[in-house]
Amino acid sequence: MFARLVYESFRRQKRRKLLAGVAITLGVAVATAMIAVATGIGDKISRELRAYGANLLVTPQEDTLDLQIGGVNLKPPSDGAYLNEADLPRIRGTFWHHNIVGFSPMLPVDANLDAAGPVTLLGTYFSKPLTFGKETFVTGVRITHPWWKVQGSWPADNSQDVLLGERLAAKLGRRAGDQVQVNGRNHTVSGVLSTGGAEDDQVVAPLALAQQIVARPGAVRRLYVSAMTKPEDELARRDPKTMNPELFDRWYCSPYVQSIAYQLQEAIPHSHAEQIRQVAQNEGTVLARIQGLMLLITIAALLSSALAVSAAMATAIFERRSEVGLMKALGAGNSAVAAVFLAEAALLALLGGGLGFAAGAALAGAIGRSIFDSNITIEPVLLPLILALGVLVTFAGSALAIRRAVKLDPVHALRGEA
Repeated sequence: MFARLVYESFRRQKRRKLLAGVAITLGVAVATAMIAVATGIGDKISRELRAYGANLLVTPQEDTLDLQIGGVNLKPPSDGAYLNEADLPRIRGTFWHHNIVGFSPMLPVDANLDAAGPVTLLGTYFSKPLTFGKETFVTGVRITHPWWKVQGSWPADNSQDVLLGERLAAKLGRRAGDQVQVNGRNHTVSGVLSTGGAEDDQVVAPLALAQQIVARPGAVRRLYVSAMTKPEDELARRDPKTMNPELFDRWYCSPYVQSIAYQLQEAIPHSHAEQIRQVAQNEGTVLARIQGLMLLITIAALLSSALAVSAAMATAIFERRSEVGLMKALGAGNSAVAAVFLAEAALLALLGGGLGFAAGAALAGAIGRSIFDSNITIEPVLLPLILALGVLVTFAGSALAIRRAVKLDPVHALRGEA
């Protein structure tokens, strides 16, 4: 009898049930798409944000020492404080090496340039292939400093060609293809570099050339690392020295900028790694805002669905008040009446939730391809969560209408009175 009542309700009120089902389907579809996007493209969003450039700086450990007595800085000159270039490929052996987008060593040295006199020559990697174990990868400023623009061509890392900063090039009247003398040796200007920073007044050259000028093979003064990280939370800000082993493992195995910095220090001997705070904080803010926007869209979609279901159920119950009155007159209790409408709502939620899940998966895929140029797949384990969410929203939207139904006076209901 119970099943027949539910069946007859759907048969006789097809339009009402269809409207409620469409509302549930649309709300669940949007919620599914937003959840899939939030969980499926966190790394892709972070990779897009790598346009900010490097977010970690590695320097020799000696540079962090602070020696002051009586307000006088007794710290020795850091002329001998260098990282070893041979240690840099070991970065690919860290736990989060797949999150390391690239790194760029820097070695600034003093040089004499033509009639310009003393200038800074900055040695670095442009797009250098390296090997760690059986893996070969390419890294350099073309990855970590994407805002660097060159008029002309980039020098090869194994060449003696150089880049001139645009202000220095304008001062010397040089352009791509010209020759310049650095410490009495001729070098070809492969291009003019524009960064908007101090490099516009410098010569930028392959790292090996800078090491040759200071006669320090393998010397690196600082290292910029671009890594995909997750926004900071309370755990990220804790000092790992104060953590118990279980908490430390959780912190170490999370892609926080602090934990990646810790692993860089493990990989590179006698180094100190820290986040470039402005970049890291900006990335965290952007990621948090994107997640907040997705959450607001999801809540708005589900709230709209709940309101639409509420209106449809209220109208359906009003039309069936005589049926409710007859049920109560025949001895049905409030729980029995409520059970009929809750069963209808649950069935609507499961049907609409299933369709919404499929539509949401297609919508998530479209968002991924159009915005992030990447496919987004939804894990099957998400289906029970989405169906439960659909049932919850439907019950919430139906609650007020069902409450009014169970409180109907059977005498008034049978007379057709509200």
